[in-house]
Amino acid sequence: MLEVARLSVSYGRHRALDGAALQVVPGEILVVLGANGAGKSTLLKAVTGLVRPAPGAVLRLGATDLAALEPHRIVEAGLALVPEGRGIFGDLTVRENLRLGAYPTRARGGEVQRLEQVLALFPRLAERLHQTARTMSGGEQQMVAIGRALMSAPEILLLDEPSLGLSPLMTAELFGALARIRAAGTGILLVEQNAKRSLAIADRGTLLENGRIVGEGLAAALAADPAVRRAYLGAEAV
Repeated sequence: MLEVARLSVSYGRHRALDGAALQVVPGEILVVLGANGAGKSTLLKAVTGLVRPAPGAVLRLGATDLAALEPHRIVEAGLALVPEGRGIFGDLTVRENLRLGAYPTRARGGEVQRLEQVLALFPRLAERLHQTARTMSGGEQQMVAIGRALMSAPEILLLDEPSLGLSPLMTAELFGALARIRAAGTGILLVEQNAKRSLAIADRGTLLENGRIVGEGLAAALAADPAVRRAYLGAEAV
């Protein structure tokens, strides 16, 4: 289980996160909803060691204390981040990108099996293993990014705005894949601007405003809440 508590992050005098807390267990999807600038990306970066939290933060994966670990050690512990913008290596092939995901020691023994699982999850990648990643569509590149993260054999997968810039058809395919990843036992911490689709596949949701957690609950209950619908789903309260 990923446990986050008392997580605060500042950029100079700006407090980007203030006492955030959440939990994610294997086999569930927790979606974090919030407006631009609410602190969602900072939350993911702090959990994965890309920015340092203020003293007193609790960051644990099972029995492992993540708070003082370098990012590569956090990957070894069982977390994998798919950042906004994907961060793939554009001049490498699909196969080369995926193989880089299996670099952590925890993943090397099962690399072949893991690759088979990724290609079963994203069949079009099997057709493009030798294609240079930068020549692919945005949706296909997102598949590469997610596949590369899965190659590290994570317990918890973190995704930052995975549907950003994708067509509705590709977005639907992506969210279907996330549901299958969850069904296979991997936990997912999802930051996503498409609130309607993300709540439809999530188990629970957390609402983030101005760096603070202001609400949480079952995804179905949040999707039906008139205030949440007005704020995040563009719907009138009924």
